[in-house]
Amino acid sequence: MNFKGTAILALILSLFSAVSVRAQQGVEMADTMRSEGKIYIVVAVIAIIFIGIVIYMISLDRKLSKLEKELRD
Repeated sequence: MNFKGTAILALILSLFSAVSVRAQQGVEMADTMRSEGKIYIVVAVIAIIFIGIVIYMISLDRKLSKLEKELRD
């Protein structure tokens, strides 16, 4: 193995060791929000945003379908 291959191997091994160390730590913010009941607010806001995006996409699809139909006729 040349120097370049050894350096790449060392980099990959160091990245994997850093990932395993971070995976063992707990997420304090999520635990705090869950204990205070605020996690449900976060989930509700994300759900509302997702529903809004879906409704927008459906209305946009209908408008585009209508325009395509007008262009064909």
